[in-house]
Amino acid sequence: MKTTRGFSLIEVLMATALLAAGLALAFAAVSNATRATTVAEEEARRAERLRGVQGFLRRQLEGALLLPMAVTNPGEPAPVFEASADELRFVSAMPGYLSHGGPHVQTLRLVRGGQGIRLEFEHALLTSEGPLEEDDRKPQVLLDGITEASFSVRSLRDDGTPDDWQDRWENVEQVPRLVRLELQFREPRARWPAFVVAPRLGASRPPGFAVGGPTSSEVPPAEPGR
Repeated sequence: MKTTRGFSLIEVLMATALLAAGLALAFAAVSNATRATTVAEEEARRAERLRGVQGFLRRQLEGALLLPMAVTNPGEPAPVFEASADELRFVSAMPGYLSHGGPHVQTLRLVRGGQGIRLEFEHALLTSEGPLEEDDRKPQVLLDGITEASFSVRSLRDDGTPDDWQDRWENVEQVPRLVRLELQFREPRARWPAFVVAPRLGASRPPGFAVGGPTSSEVPPAEPGR
């Protein structure tokens, strides 16, 4: 009579160990793949947000208008573009999906706080009496988690050669030729590509407006109900 030999305890333990090792490797592979997918999705969302912010800033700055932002006294300069290292202020049309359209005084501001720097955006409808302020409108945060940031502008010298980058715009009655925003984020993987915008009306002077400020024919009135 032929007897059947079973597995020994050592063979069972070895098989169990091999199975456990295989399961551990499979779990590690799945975990790494999930982590890599999550990181890739976060990178894609971050890159998409940065592209969206850059596209919005480029569209608004390229369309900067030669409209004075405020009514000034006779003989005083009527500012159409103001710039410092921490703030830009200019007039440009707002996209219809964000407002009721028309020229708005727009402000881009770098706000420094305990959590780093954030880029904020404000806008107010421009009327014949100046920007229409709304007390309940809060600034919109476009970007945060910034460690270093600054605005700078550039124009041309009298001989037509490019001037140096400046952190303050003195010719407030003109729009600069180039506007630059430099950023560095706290998150190492967040990269801000070189961002330089050339406003279409750069270095132009506002045609046919009173030195003391805009006239009612140059700035459209506020919309009904505003």
